[in-house]
Amino acid sequence: MRATTSFNKMLALPALTVTDVTVGGGTVILDIRHTRPLLRCPCGWSTRAVHSRSMRRWRHRLFRHGTVLQGEIRRLACGACGRVVTEDIPWARPRARHTIEFEQLVAWWTQRSDRTTVATALRVDWETVTTIISRVVAEQLTDARFDGLTRLGVDEISYAKGHRFLTIVVDQTSGATLWVGEGKNAATLGRFYELLGPERCEKIEAVSMDMAYAYPAATRKATNATICWDPFHVVMHLNKAVTATIRWSKLTKTGLPLSGDDARDLRWALLKKPGDHTEAQAAVLKRHQRSHHSIWRAQQLKERFRGLYQLDNPTHAAAYLDRWLASACRSRIRPMVKVSQLVRDHKDGIIASVELGLSNSRLEGTNSKIRLLNHRGYGHHRANTFIPIIYLACGNITTTLPWEPRPILEPPRPTT
Repeated sequence: MRATTSFNKMLALPALTVTDVTVGGGTVILDIRHTRPLLRCPCGWSTRAVHSRSMRRWRHRLFRHGTVLQGEIRRLACGACGRVVTEDIPWARPRARHTIEFEQLVAWWTQRSDRTTVATALRVDWETVTTIISRVVAEQLTDARFDGLTRLGVDEISYAKGHRFLTIVVDQTSGATLWVGEGKNAATLGRFYELLGPERCEKIEAVSMDMAYAYPAATRKATNATICWDPFHVVMHLNKAVTATIRWSKLTKTGLPLSGDDARDLRWALLKKPGDHTEAQAAVLKRHQRSHHSIWRAQQLKERFRGLYQLDNPTHAAAYLDRWLASACRSRIRPMVKVSQLVRDHKDGIIASVELGLSNSRLEGTNSKIRLLNHRGYGHHRANTFIPIIYLACGNITTTLPWEPRPILEPPRPTT
């Protein structure tokens, strides 16, 4: 069997044939020739007229040694978009210097490992891995992911020192990461709503977020969606009020005097759920319960507030919260009175989160995965290199090995 015939069978790439084989310097160079007479523009238009020709190389993965495809590529004057462009070839993406099979292998490994490891194993540059990931993500991350959105979740995450944040938008229905932007202000989230468009924004029913000021402003400006405050962040303010009550009771000499160790043990016991207490923490709470001092009453107010998210009938949330606000105001515990005003100001969003059952739990899971990706890559200095990796791992992007069938992303392009 001739060498060219063997390589044709091993490559099994569409629309090309191997005409010559050269081995030297640790690299196998395969001269290739087109078998498709039509030139196809990336927009889908095709013709037989050739504008110009040039030589190009594509890196491929076939053996232990590097494999390079070398052949002629043509340019055409597109009658649809009116430009002179390089033809769209079936074995490589536009402007790529690697075959699709090679890029599939890179993307598959990058979903499961860090870029330095992938670059070393496949003998490519670190920046080349980043470029390949960006191409794979751009191909699969289409505007179709924005169709049918009704419930969203928004949160921020720090990816580097110096207050460098990313804004994450997640679909509350599927859990997929829809959009990632650099920054955490209203303008950052506003770019997402601009990308979404007015028609899709009108269909959004609810958005869950923490109790910051930037995201609600951008959401109210672009949509008519109901804002739901994340229960975890609301209860976090209650926990801070309980901790502040310990300091407040000591400073004002009201309630039970506490030593340093006693205050520390009590603080950790108060911040836990009753079912998660150890024997020692339960004993601490029981000892302080007898006095019924301000710290104990603050803890009971916090637990009663947590009961808001455990109601059997969510329609009773408004009445339940009104009763809690009245109790907190009558407690005369300064930190609890202060936090009750915060709850009153955000009352509508708190009730909406209970009635609709929305929280940022999906986002916290996504953030945990993003932190793992950041640690796995030993940190990222630039957002534009980290964002494609987030999409690749959290955006429901399917990667396959070269010998597996590729997913169908779009219907076949029309021909003329």
